[in-house]
Amino acid sequence: MMQTNRSLVCRNCERIPLGRVPIVGTDELAEEVKSGVRCGGRLAALFVQPQGGKYRLFAILLTGKEGSIRVASSMVNQSYPCLTRDCTQAHLFEREIAELWDIEPRGHPWLKPVRFVKSPIGMTEFFHVEGSDVHEVAVGPVHAGIIEPGHFRFNCAGEEVLHLEISLGYQFRGIEQSLKGGPHRRTIHHMETLAGDTSVGHATAFSQIVETLSGCRVSFRAIALRSIALELERLANHTGDLGAMAGDVGFLPVAAHCGRIRGDFLNLTAMICGNRLGHGIARPGGIGQDLDGGDLALLAERLHRLYTDVSIAAELLWNTTSVANRFEGTGTIDMDRCRELGIVGPVARAAGLEQDVRLEYPSDIYRFAQIPVSCWNMGDVFARAYVRWLEISRSVEFILARIAGLPKENTRAKTGSMSSDSLCISLVEGWRGEICHIACTDGDGRFSWYKVVDPSFHNWSGLAWAMRNQQISDFPLCNKSFNLSYCGHDL
Repeated sequence: MMQTNRSLVCRNCERIPLGRVPIVGTDELAEEVKSGVRCGGRLAALFVQPQGGKYRLFAILLTGKEGSIRVASSMVNQSYPCLTRDCTQAHLFEREIAELWDIEPRGHPWLKPVRFVKSPIGMTEFFHVEGSDVHEVAVGPVHAGIIEPGHFRFNCAGEEVLHLEISLGYQFRGIEQSLKGGPHRRTIHHMETLAGDTSVGHATAFSQIVETLSGCRVSFRAIALRSIALELERLANHTGDLGAMAGDVGFLPVAAHCGRIRGDFLNLTAMICGNRLGHGIARPGGIGQDLDGGDLALLAERLHRLYTDVSIAAELLWNTTSVANRFEGTGTIDMDRCRELGIVGPVARAAGLEQDVRLEYPSDIYRFAQIPVSCWNMGDVFARAYVRWLEISRSVEFILARIAGLPKENTRAKTGSMSSDSLCISLVEGWRGEICHIACTDGDGRFSWYKVVDPSFHNWSGLAWAMRNQQISDFPLCNKSFNLSYCGHDL
């Protein structure tokens, strides 16, 4: 931990005495963020928390390969100079701040509701393109099938999309506010349902927060099993996405095979915790339950078989010309745009950005066993599909290696009281990308506030940009290739 004039430099999952985080002027905080982003860093979180009758603005900046995190803060009243005009990555965070706390980022180009917390849901002014050939297409918030609510407003010239505006917030639950005063008995269940397809990812990030603040030492076996569950979550969702993309271009053999294989990966998760949702695995101090030698051997044997199955399906996908024609060059978002917007996860890696929390900010077992970063460089639907396939291969290899070297230890350590007046940042590479949890404790060692940033919060803007100059009929395919979470955005 190191303190500079404008920020505190720390590591992932490190306990920080709150008093050591510098409080600087808003101009200095803005300069810290802008200079960090100019040097290749990324704004992981920007948020406001009440403190002593005032508001404290926090900026969490990731500086890439150095593996360090910069924390800067400033006291603000009812307004401050906005960061968005010089740092695009701040635009959605600043809209959230204005909506939740009635604090105006002065000069923000368009302060609109993010989740309609204090205004009628869905009622807002949309961006409008003028022109004799321009027309609008509104989709949602109610969609076919079982997907969650969200509104998409296309401005089109004929079939070509000029602009897509995405309006979410239809299922705002006030999760962060409910975590204040915790952790309590319901907290872990809140974490496992923040985004239903990322139960292990969010529960792991929360567990790391509690373990760090309580000084709990988790066994090697427990963090290895926790990482196995995290990679199984990645395997199931990536395989499901490959199948969904195949289905959207009418290639039903791979869609059907991947749908079945995804279910089998979920069944492996059920072997660990008794359900296919990943509930009950990650717990502060370790994991919910252990596996015996027979379970581990069966897990490895089934994993070998499933990898063979998904390899055949993927090979069929890559070698089909009609699929390549639809995937290649569709929904492209380049590296510079990803960097400007702060895009994370497989979407960023498909555009050539080598960023992965497991390598840059390792925690748990990833401190001792690294997974190579899976990248491609085209930034289109094909690249996003291919990065998923690369990650499937590497996750299978990683899980088999962990099973082979698993020591015999207790899998659950007791967590004590958390340190008072402390702050902790927990980063986890979920299957969709970077998960960021930030917690602060009060004088009694309880959460005085808790902030969650799901990877979807960063990436919805990327989907809108990927649709520019595309045919509107490409939207389902582009949407599947991003596969973002509505509820993860609407916390």
